[in-house]
Amino acid sequence: MSGVAHDAKPATERTLFGHPIGIANLFGVELWERFSFYGMLTILGYYLYYSTTDGGLGMAESTGLGIVGAYGGLVYLSTVLGAWVADRLLGSERTVFYGGVVVMAGHIALAILPGLAGVGVGLVLVALGSGGLKANASSLLGTLYDKDDPRADGGFTLFYLGINLGAFAGPLITGLLQDHIGFHYGFGAAAIGMAIGLTQYVVFRKNLGEHGRDVPNPLPRTEIPKVIAVLAAFAVIVAIAAATGLVTLSNLPNVTTGVITAASIVYFGIMLTSAKVTPVERTRVRAYMPLFIANAVFWSLFQQIFTVLSAYSDKRMTWSILGWTAPSNWIGSMEPVWIIALSPLFAVMWTRLGTRAPSTPRKFSLGVIGMGAAFLLFTLFSGTEGKSVSFVIVFFILGAFAVSELMLSPIGLSVTTKLAPNAFRAQMMALYFFSVGIGTSMSGVLAKYYDPSHELAYFGITGLVAIAVGIVVWSLSPWISRHMEGVH
Repeated sequence: MSGVAHDAKPATERTLFGHPIGIANLFGVELWERFSFYGMLTILGYYLYYSTTDGGLGMAESTGLGIVGAYGGLVYLSTVLGAWVADRLLGSERTVFYGGVVVMAGHIALAILPGLAGVGVGLVLVALGSGGLKANASSLLGTLYDKDDPRADGGFTLFYLGINLGAFAGPLITGLLQDHIGFHYGFGAAAIGMAIGLTQYVVFRKNLGEHGRDVPNPLPRTEIPKVIAVLAAFAVIVAIAAATGLVTLSNLPNVTTGVITAASIVYFGIMLTSAKVTPVERTRVRAYMPLFIANAVFWSLFQQIFTVLSAYSDKRMTWSILGWTAPSNWIGSMEPVWIIALSPLFAVMWTRLGTRAPSTPRKFSLGVIGMGAAFLLFTLFSGTEGKSVSFVIVFFILGAFAVSELMLSPIGLSVTTKLAPNAFRAQMMALYFFSVGIGTSMSGVLAKYYDPSHELAYFGITGLVAIAVGIVVWSLSPWISRHMEGVH
């Protein structure tokens, strides 16, 4: 993390509820970025596969949902670029700001540009901007606290609350607009949300002081031509792949999954063979591998909230509330409600359990098993037809999603930093985001196999596979724990 170390709580420090005043900036910009991101994401699939008479682009459903999954994977891939820009060019504070500007431009493109042109330009911009903002908002928050500041955990809890408030509110607004006025108004609301976040960020920017302004590892001028050449080569490769049909809209999730997987294998290979990595660190990297796979499997099911379960909500769920029909995309607002409600309970539980809490590998395995079990619950309704599944039932199933997420997600970043070799801390963090990216793009790959006519097979097989992976990780837990070399 960049920034100047400072006392835990200097006498002159301005605070908000006992925390550094700058937390308000970051809480707000992250809340509105998540509002815009999830607001857009929950109506994107419908926009792609709804018929043109219903305001959509008329794609095949499997292609539309696959694009949503691939896009999510690319967002996580772009966090690596966002971290590089902060470390080498702008510093984390300016990268957060410019990332937000690019996100807003992407939502504006989706709102005003028609057809696939708007989708292409909009999604590329939102992915790049989100990568920059997402990669740096958390690290910028960390610079507000000294390493030994006991307030830090509480600050990150507040930040996580902002994320989930935004994820809850975004789909509610964009869904209503999409239902009653049209898709482009929903995308426009996402742009306005990001604009609000940026405005408060700029107005209160002085609250951040000099935090995140330094560039930890500035790029020498002599290396600028090399970077431009690499970017140009990448653009040419993408253009050729698209022009030759090597990458198409229908195979985009498969290609995205393959690219991120290949990059992950390269990263693991470099770390395991580098002379800069000590034998103990190499052992810890090996211990991380099963957790990496478990994390990817978890997110491949969880992120189906925006692919398969988005279509399920549209076709199989009844959204009648006292005679009024709510928008189908409101399924995206359900899980954050559980996270907001359960996060404090989990924090208290882990604190009270202390050393009696399950080890990190066992938490991971329980998270994956819980996710698979939640998917199996959908098989209970596989014999029904049409919009017959109550949103209330699905709300409680998504409660199981939330419990599983809280078993695995909050500790994912933590264990990644603890197991990282000193010489490869940034790369190890990239690996964590890559595992989430693989899972997210896989949610698009799996969407091609979903059909209401064979739900028993779809939810049954995916659920059982996840449970099997969780059981394997549980059985490997003693081995993983030993090779974590002292990390609990």
